[in-house]
Amino acid sequence: MFPTRSVMALETAATFGVLFNLFAIGVECDSKRMFRPGKKAIIIGISVFISSLALNMALAMLIRHFITLDPHLAKALPTIAISQSIVGFPNICSLLKEMQMLNTDQGRLANSAAMFCDIIGFTMGAAGFIQLQMEKEHSIERKMGSALSPLILVIFTIYFVRPAIKKTLKLRLEGKSIGENYFVCVLIIVLAYILAAETIGQHFLFGALLLGMAIPEGPPLGSALIRKLYYPVGKILYPVFLTTSGLKTDIFTIHFKTLWVISILIFFSVLLKIGVMIIITRYTGLTIHDSVIIGLMLNSRGVCDVVFFNLWRISKALSDEHFAVVITISVILVTVIITPLLKFLIGAIEHQTPTKRRTLQHSRPDSELRIMVCVHDLQSVPTMINLLEASNATEQSPIGVIGLVLIELVGRAAPLLITHNHSPGDIPEDASISLQIINALRQYELAYETCVTLQPFTTITHFELMHEDICRVALDQNATFMIVPFHKHWEIDGSIGTSSRTIQNINSKVIKKAPCSVGILVDRGILKGSMAILNNQGGYHIAVVYIGGPDDAESLAYGARLARHQNVSITLIRFLMFGYDNARERKLDNSLIEAVRYENSTNDNFIYEERVTRDGVGLSASLRTLEDRFDLIVVGRHHEDSPLLVGLGEWSECPELGVVGDFLASLDVGIIASVLVVQQQRVRGKLVNRAMKPVVLNNQDGGPYPDMNNNNAVNNGISTPRTSTSNDQPRWEITIDRAN
Repeated sequence: MFPTRSVMALETAATFGVLFNLFAIGVECDSKRMFRPGKKAIIIGISVFISSLALNMALAMLIRHFITLDPHLAKALPTIAISQSIVGFPNICSLLKEMQMLNTDQGRLANSAAMFCDIIGFTMGAAGFIQLQMEKEHSIERKMGSALSPLILVIFTIYFVRPAIKKTLKLRLEGKSIGENYFVCVLIIVLAYILAAETIGQHFLFGALLLGMAIPEGPPLGSALIRKLYYPVGKILYPVFLTTSGLKTDIFTIHFKTLWVISILIFFSVLLKIGVMIIITRYTGLTIHDSVIIGLMLNSRGVCDVVFFNLWRISKALSDEHFAVVITISVILVTVIITPLLKFLIGAIEHQTPTKRRTLQHSRPDSELRIMVCVHDLQSVPTMINLLEASNATEQSPIGVIGLVLIELVGRAAPLLITHNHSPGDIPEDASISLQIINALRQYELAYETCVTLQPFTTITHFELMHEDICRVALDQNATFMIVPFHKHWEIDGSIGTSSRTIQNINSKVIKKAPCSVGILVDRGILKGSMAILNNQGGYHIAVVYIGGPDDAESLAYGARLARHQNVSITLIRFLMFGYDNARERKLDNSLIEAVRYENSTNDNFIYEERVTRDGVGLSASLRTLEDRFDLIVVGRHHEDSPLLVGLGEWSECPELGVVGDFLASLDVGIIASVLVVQQQRVRGKLVNRAMKPVVLNNQDGGPYPDMNNNNAVNNGISTPRTSTSNDQPRWEITIDRAN
């Protein structure tokens, strides 16, 4: 497959592959986090690295002393022992990303500990390399040059190269994308750096990694470099490097004695790291279960190990036989073993669920309402803030806003979950949009400073794992209601501007795992041109659609709170159906609605309507009449199967909205109001068996239908107001579908 004449070309491509792969690893590394780890990460990093290095070396010496070994194997054992003490941060990131565990508590702690281990290992490795270079020199001047030259290169990089790059980005590229000229310049600088590293006696990979760490992670430069290097390096050159490593691995040269001696050392190191993690649980506060998981994570193998083994093979520290054993056992077999173990142990952890209900329906009226708003971009911020204002924060019933800005992880190796203080200095450089969104939320907080508190967060993570951070923050911050944006944005002419399938997937995962009630906000504010409620003298018109079930009960509870705002007018529209009866469900729904009507008995901005329909056609026709009457329509997500919904779900495009929510959000319906689709908190992922079935509307004579000849009740299928004779009841209407 690979003829001899192609070996040189393969080796050249492999060299460029590992070179630019390490450069990309350096770009993705968060240098600030590496040098400022948490207390637990420091304890784990020092304990695991020092104990692994000391005890692995001790075991290697014991084996050499008590077992007769081949001289080459005896010489290689200390090198192999050192390799097993290395905790490669890129290895752990790759494994956790593949297993979707980057955002778990164990994954974050393992990443931080691995970063700290890398600092120790890199420092000791550089010192050892310098020592070897000094031993080769004879004059004092050359020895000093070998010792000081890498230090000078590091200082030059930290104090000149990195500041120059940051200044260039600020002056030339702020808010702009990276052009091809800048990309080519960076590649030239990389080649110049590896030449400088070789010139001063260091390995060329040292220069590539050092320059990568000097480039600020994240946008604009870091993320652009990672994107541009992904396919040529990640899909072509780096696989060539792995291929050449595989070609050098000749398993037929392995002798049994060599195999079991090295295997003992490797598996001892694996068990040692797990054992150390269990021993230090007293100081880390972790459970034994979590300690075992992190211990397995710290044993992950990958690119770092393959690079080191190749370097040691080239320097003759490892023979071809030893290289084949460590690649087969340390890299391949250990990964094959720990990956399913991690999946099993993580799967054994039950997802955290709140110990009590977190719903609007079951919240006390005088308690703090904790609303979590998730924002991807600036476009959805005005409608989000309008909704927060309409939620009627008062001193008797304040609102705690948990703002979570969602940013895709690009140009970083590890995800970030940032808690923002009031000082602007804690805003990350690669999250400028986060600053603007948080400032908008702070303006809302200042407008209601006596009854609104804001806790802003930013998560920078992969889209496929973003729902984990959303649910985690909601759980930790005791959120009662979570609002996430719909994945489509409208243009001012009524057409769909942008649509993101990844955001749709996030919403679908959130509604399955959310620890509280969830609302998906379909933002059409650009079509209505709605002003802020504080400045809108015309009022904010909201419709609450009620068919039945827990989700509609939750939307009704939220509508009841919205109705307390003086600038908000609420129209509660209840849909009933002929021919079905369920006394228990009817009583439950009647009690909920009557409670809301009684609470708003003196509220002139509250209207109650009942619309009686026969089937899905009548329901859809009735929903279409809402058109442009409202600024916002609130509806429950899930409804039990019934003739009322027949035909509505056949062309559903967005199942996360439910049948009715998807219909209201459809472009073909012609409704220009924003839509809030509400799902009540699921208990262990299940829907509480409380769904409302269509109820019968009985007439005064006891028949199953109202008097169809009563013109006060029906006028050509369109409702006419029927005002209660009692002064303590709000205005309400009845509409009856007269389908043949």
